[in-house]
Amino acid sequence: MTEIAALRSDVLPQDIRARFISGINGLRMHVLEAGFESPDRPLVLLLHGFPEIAYSWRKVMLPLATAGFHVVAPDQRGYGRTTGWDPDYDGDLRSFRLLNLARDALGLVISLGRREVAAVVGHDFGSPVAAWCALVRPDVFRSVALMSAPFAGPPRLEPGTAGEDPRKTKGERASTQPGVHKALANLPRPRKHYQWYYSTREADADMRDCAQGLHAFLRAYYHYKSADWPGNKPFRLSGFTAEELAKMPSYYIMDLGEGMAETVAPFMPSAEDVAACRWLTEKELQVYSGEYARTGFQGGLQWYRCRTEGIDTAELELFSGRTIDVPAVFIAGKSDWGYLQVPGACEAMRENACTRMLGCHLVDGASHWVQQEQPERVSEILVEFLRGGASARA
Repeated sequence: MTEIAALRSDVLPQDIRARFISGINGLRMHVLEAGFESPDRPLVLLLHGFPEIAYSWRKVMLPLATAGFHVVAPDQRGYGRTTGWDPDYDGDLRSFRLLNLARDALGLVISLGRREVAAVVGHDFGSPVAAWCALVRPDVFRSVALMSAPFAGPPRLEPGTAGEDPRKTKGERASTQPGVHKALANLPRPRKHYQWYYSTREADADMRDCAQGLHAFLRAYYHYKSADWPGNKPFRLSGFTAEELAKMPSYYIMDLGEGMAETVAPFMPSAEDVAACRWLTEKELQVYSGEYARTGFQGGLQWYRCRTEGIDTAELELFSGRTIDVPAVFIAGKSDWGYLQVPGACEAMRENACTRMLGCHLVDGASHWVQQEQPERVSEILVEFLRGGASARA
């Protein structure tokens, strides 16, 4: 089989290069780099979420490089042009465990010839990976920036569960409230949680082979979760109950009988709105749709399955009570439901999980895709944090 080439330079901003690094925890990893000309620059590692790729960091990489950093953004396991992962729904699910994803990041750092990272920055599902990097190896990951998804800390090892077989209780222990899914299905408007839908066998084909076409699906999905959709006005929920969860938009709490492609289709922006979208042009979106047409979504969906099926719960409980003790910052779009979708997570992050939280920033004019929607402001916050974090570490 012919190996796929690195992302073409004509779709990347000038001074960002794409290349492969082999031998990283079984992966041939595709990375984007900026500020690579000087080998002694402090390293910043950028970890994307779903459904994104390293390309989602293109708008902040050069500002960080201009500020004096060597910036590296990989296509993570299951995504883009990185290879070596199992694309089969029935394949090697355990390789997508959070600690193995953190091992991927550590392997990349070592392969770059580095012993430490000035900051690991994670967005969406990349945020918990970044958090675990900082919690498990603070000697390497010297500060952490979490974006859109707060980190509430490791799962607690409860009294009376230490001797249980985690395989027998994985479904219940993965959910913060075991009965919530049945309750969602029994609402007057029957609903389901998107993460549990993403864990189903049919989710990949539903999105990849949808009636409106993959490109149109991604356009509607990104629009619906952006500040361009006026309905994104998040507020705090009182608890993880079906009635409270159902107050969120349908991209998080879906109608029971619909897939994600059907869910977002009514929110497809007009041709005029697409033409006016400066944060994600049609040319930029074609990079995403081209990658997902080739790979499908299953690699990223495996991450959700590890969470909903409790695949890594037992090993994460090993760190019960541990905190992130390196400098930390949190960034989210002010219109993003992502940082409020788990009630109490933000408070747990600030008050317990991160002992050196230097700031929590809600960015105007942005929702879930904050580093793409408002890259200038995100870059300012990150540069300020990186310079302040260095002082905090001293």
